[in-house]
Amino acid sequence: MKKKIIDLFCGCGGLSLGFEQAGFEVAYAIDMWDKAIMTYNHNHKNKVAECKDIHELTDEYLQQLNANEKIVGVIGGPPCQGFSKVGTRDINDPRNHLYLEYCRVVKTISPDFFVLENVGGLLTLCKGMFKNDIINRFSELGYNVVSQEVCAADYGVPQNRHRVFFVGMKKGNFSFPEKKHKIITSKDAISDLLPLTMEDGLDEMHGYACAPQNAYQKKMRGNQNIVANHQITVHTQKTIDIISMVPDGGTIYDLPDEYWNVRKYRKGFERMPSLKPCHTVDTGHRNYFHYSENRIPTARENARLQSFPDNYVFLGTKTDQYKEIGNAVPPMLAYNIAKAIREQL
Repeated sequence: MKKKIIDLFCGCGGLSLGFEQAGFEVAYAIDMWDKAIMTYNHNHKNKVAECKDIHELTDEYLQQLNANEKIVGVIGGPPCQGFSKVGTRDINDPRNHLYLEYCRVVKTISPDFFVLENVGGLLTLCKGMFKNDIINRFSELGYNVVSQEVCAADYGVPQNRHRVFFVGMKKGNFSFPEKKHKIITSKDAISDLLPLTMEDGLDEMHGYACAPQNAYQKKMRGNQNIVANHQITVHTQKTIDIISMVPDGGTIYDLPDEYWNVRKYRKGFERMPSLKPCHTVDTGHRNYFHYSENRIPTARENARLQSFPDNYVFLGTKTDQYKEIGNAVPPMLAYNIAKAIREQL
C-alpha cells in the first residue's frame, strides 16, 4: 500500500507529481486558485484537489481525513510573493504568514514528515526571523528540521531555479539527496519540439519535430504523439526584429545604443542559453526568448524546462497556463526530495 500524503497550496500539481513518481499517493490537495485546481484534477485520476481557502480547512475535517487515510506526510509551498527576492519583501504582507496555517495542519495531523518549499528569500527575510520561526515552531511539534536552498539544475531539471526546502522528520534527520553530475541544457530540454513561427498561427496541438534526441526528451515524451500547450505568442515585426538582435544567452543590454529606451524599461529581457540550463521560469511570459527562435517560449516549452512530462496538460487561458507552470515546483526536483524521504523513513 502506498504511503499517503496531503499537498497544501498545491497549485497545478508539480510537487504532488514528483512525490507520486517516488511512490507516494496524494489523498488530498488544496489551493485557492480555481484554474490551477482544474489543471491538477485533469491530470490526476483520483481528482483529490479542492479549491478552498486553507483557513476554511477545519481541524475536525483534518482529523477525520487522517483517521480515514492514515496520512504520513504533509507537503506544500505557501505562496511566496511576500518572501521573494524580486518583490518588496514586506514583513506585513499577509502571504508571509500562511506558513502558520501550514503549521496548524501539521500539528493537527502529526504526520511522520513534512516538506515546506519556498523561495530562497525566506532564509534572509528580516535577518532570518521567518526561517528561525519556522524551524522553532516545527521543532516544538517534535520534528527534526533541516533547511537547505537547492538549485533545480543540480537534480536534472534544465533550469537554474533556486528554492529553499524545510524538511522535518519525527525519526532521524533528513539528508538532502546528492547532486546529479549531468547538467541538462535548454537545448537538451526542448529541441525536439516543433519550431514555430508567426506563420504557424495560434494552433495549440502539434506533433514532434523529430525523434527524441536524448534521455531527457525521451522521458518527457513517454508515449505521447501529440504535444499540447505548444501555442505561439504573436509578436509585432518590431518586437521580432529587436529579439533577433539578442544573441544566444544574451540580454537586452546586447542591443545597439539606439535601443536604449528599450533597454531602460525592459531590463529583464534576455535570451535563454542553449548550452546551459535556463534561468528561472516565472509566471509571466514576455521577458524571456527562445534560444534560436525570435519569440518567447510556448507554455509547453516552459513546462519542459520545469520537467513536466508532455502528457501533463495545462488548462485555462494561455496566460493561466504560464502562471500555473511558473508557480510550480519542478516535478523532477520534487521527485528527488521525495525519493530521499522514502529511503529515510
